[in-house]
Amino acid sequence: MAAPASTSVRKVVAENRKARFSYFIDDTFEAGIVLGGSEVKSLRLGRANIADSYAAEQGGEIFLINAYIPEYLQANRFQHETRRPRKLLLHKREAGKLIGAIHREGMTLIPLRIYFNDKGRAKLELALARGKKLHDKRETEKNRDWERQKGRLMRDRG
Repeated sequence: MAAPASTSVRKVVAENRKARFSYFIDDTFEAGIVLGGSEVKSLRLGRANIADSYAAEQGGEIFLINAYIPEYLQANRFQHETRRPRKLLLHKREAGKLIGAIHREGMTLIPLRIYFNDKGRAKLELALARGKKLHDKRETEKNRDWERQKGRLMRDRG
């Protein structure tokens, strides 16, 4: 039996787990990605990596830079470049807001995850973020350890 139409089914292909540790996430956006056929097939196999990637503005448009999508072996001569810049599809107002935040406030666009939505289209969750300093990272790690320890203590007490 099929899932109800109201629930959104997401198949996460790649996730940037380092992002929440290295950046303060202010706002998130969903963007489409312009991909070739072999890139989509490779993504469906779930072998992408966006850990070292970021998004940047080029000519009034936003591109995903340094995202690794491996070659699809069955594509023969119709292969794609593994680390090419990929155009992101955003509404004009959203793109303008992001470009303004990058230039005026010095913020960074970080990809959080690539997934397939319920229609089977590849989407990118993009975050507008501000970099953490070393002391902020230490504070985050300390809070995370304390929460873990507190959970253990509460579980042991009943």
